[in-house]
Amino acid sequence: MTTDNSSPNDSLDKMIHEIQNYLYFLASMGCRGFDCSVETMERMQRWGSGVCFDHETIIGLEEMAGTCRRCRLSGSRRKVVFGSGDPKAKLMFIGDYPDAGDEEQGLPFAGETGDLFTRIIQAMGFTRENIYMCNAVKCTLPKGREPLQEEMDACRYLLQRQIRIVQPEIICTLGPISTKALLNTSEPLSALRGSFHQYDRILVMPTYHPALLLKEADRKRDVWEDMKLVMKAYQEKVQRIH
Repeated sequence: MTTDNSSPNDSLDKMIHEIQNYLYFLASMGCRGFDCSVETMERMQRWGSGVCFDHETIIGLEEMAGTCRRCRLSGSRRKVVFGSGDPKAKLMFIGDYPDAGDEEQGLPFAGETGDLFTRIIQAMGFTRENIYMCNAVKCTLPKGREPLQEEMDACRYLLQRQIRIVQPEIICTLGPISTKALLNTSEPLSALRGSFHQYDRILVMPTYHPALLLKEADRKRDVWEDMKLVMKAYQEKVQRIH
């Protein structure tokens, strides 16, 4: 009869070694990654941190986002611009990514862009307090470039969880980055705006970002036409709920 004198640590080391060998094998066969669920990504985010986040609430998810190191943007950011507004709002606005003013205030849609955004939602009959707003990418970018695909992918699980917690009836994506993140399409924004699309059974209206409207004022009419469709659909949804 033989006695197994191996310790739990020895068993763990052996298991890790076997996993490493299997991953090396997959890499040699051309595998470059795995599709992971939102829940798996959240567990990976917390791994080794010693911190347990309540990712079923907006506050808990924001705390989790503050520790994110999943892409290179985490090395240059001062703070994560997570989101703001009513976490149970029926109308949600998603922008592309925060600018320096957003990062300074810690809020999406700040500064001159935010002033225009506020005027738009006020004209619709809303305030910043009774909608929810966030960005598809949560960190500021190096000046002069848009987010890389890997940076968009790194933030996707946070955006998906935000939507799942808020449970809006209607989402308005502002800009091509947020529209692509939600609808997973390469179609130009000009071809997508003006009609509703769907994300997980939620109505999605793509339109132009307020920052673009500051440069190209002639697009304001298009945005307002889109917002009128949003208002009409919102009223129909609210009446059906009540």
